[in-house]
Amino acid sequence: MALELVTIPCLADNFAFLLHDAGSGETALIDAPEAGPILAALKARGWSLHQILITHHHADHIQAVDEIRAATGAQVLGAEADRHRLPAPDRALREGDRVQIGPEEGVVIDVPGHTLGHIAFHFPQSKMVFTADSLMAAGCGRLFEGSADQMWHSLQKLAALPPETLIGSGHDYLDGNLRFAASLEPDNPALILRIEGLERLRREGRLPMPSTLAEELATNPFLRAHLAGMKAAVGMPDAPDALVFAEIRARKDRF
Repeated sequence: MALELVTIPCLADNFAFLLHDAGSGETALIDAPEAGPILAALKARGWSLHQILITHHHADHIQAVDEIRAATGAQVLGAEADRHRLPAPDRALREGDRVQIGPEEGVVIDVPGHTLGHIAFHFPQSKMVFTADSLMAAGCGRLFEGSADQMWHSLQKLAALPPETLIGSGHDYLDGNLRFAASLEPDNPALILRIEGLERLRREGRLPMPSTLAEELATNPFLRAHLAGMKAAVGMPDAPDALVFAEIRARKDRF
């Protein structure tokens, strides 16, 4: 049975995620931006929290870790590379390590670029991956620490997952990301449909998360830097993929 997923809006535009296995009663939290909404979501469902899985060290992803750990007794897991700048992890993780929620294993993927120690958590049985500020809905994170080459390589790892995989990203920047995507590919039919769909979700007050990898591959410009049409759109028809990605990222920073 797939893990139950709960998406929790936090702060101004962050998301945290609860993953729950009904059989064992085990629950894990992906990132901890804000204690109140997360603890309320656990209480409303009668769930106990067992693990806090941290994607990277930025404050808006870890600032509630200690409060939630104190309230729940949950174990904290984060990247070995970021051990020195995370709330003291009970277990430090490297690429390929496994995390367990009930009977399901999640796999740790190194995704540097936004930060050097950024990791993602892939749960293949439940067809979910939690990418925080690496792969984002219709976008990717700014390159605060890593290089464009690193981020492009990270995105290629994620793009190789099954297309039906749900993408749990760390922020709701979707409106601006889609406007930027449309500035590059105004005639992309999948993008036009996604923009229309987002307008409908906003009117209905529904969350636009998670997306699917298939949707990202069809509309996210940062996953499309290898395509001839995208290279032509940025005036780099013969450039290597990573350089095209770097140009798209630079344009988004100025957008």
